[in-house]
Amino acid sequence: MIILASGSPRRRELLENMGIRDFTVRPSAHEEPFDEALPEGRAVEKIALMKGRDAARSAGAGDIVIAADTLVFLDGRPLGKPADEQEAARMLRALSGREHRVITAAAVLRDGREYVTHVTTAVRFRPLSEDEIDWYVGTGEPLDKAGAYGIQGLGGMLIEGIRGDYFNVVGLPVAALAGLLGRAGYNVFSKGERV
Repeated sequence: MIILASGSPRRRELLENMGIRDFTVRPSAHEEPFDEALPEGRAVEKIALMKGRDAARSAGAGDIVIAADTLVFLDGRPLGKPADEQEAARMLRALSGREHRVITAAAVLRDGREYVTHVTTAVRFRPLSEDEIDWYVGTGEPLDKAGAYGIQGLGGMLIEGIRGDYFNVVGLPVAALAGLLGRAGYNVFSKGERV
C-alpha cells in the first residue's frame, strides 16, 4: 500500500498524474517548527521526514509512505501559510516585483528506511498593485498556501517567470519523488511494479 501523508489536493493530483492511483491519504497532524539552526533545504527535509514518520507509525510491512513540505523563502526568511487575510496581504506585498525561492522536500519511508531530498525553484513576481493584492486575497486562494499564493490557480497571474521545477512550486517535485520511490523499490516507470 502507498500512503500519502498529506491532505493537499494538489499533491494527490500530482501523484495521480505520476500514474499512482491506488493510494491512501493519511494526513499527518505533525507540525514541526522550522529549525533555523539547519540550512534551509535540510530544515524543510526535517519537516517532511517528521510528517512521514508520523504516518509510518500506522503503516504495515512493505507499505510506502510519501510525505512532503513546501516553504517559500524571501530574504532568507521562511514564509509558511498565512494565518489570516492581513498576513496574506503582507506576504504578497513583500513578494511583489521580487524573486524568491520555493523549497519542497519529499520523503519516502518504507520498512524503517528513509529517503529524502529537496528541490529549489526560483519564482519572480511581477509588481502588484494594492487593488490586485486585495482582489487576490479576497478570492480566499492564498489562505492555505505557503507564501500566500498558488501558482497552479489564480496566483499564476502574479508570476513573471520561474527557474526550475514548476511542480515543485505546486507542492511536489515529481521527478525527484520518482527517484526516491525507485530507491525504495517502487518503479513508477513500469506501472508501479516493484523492482
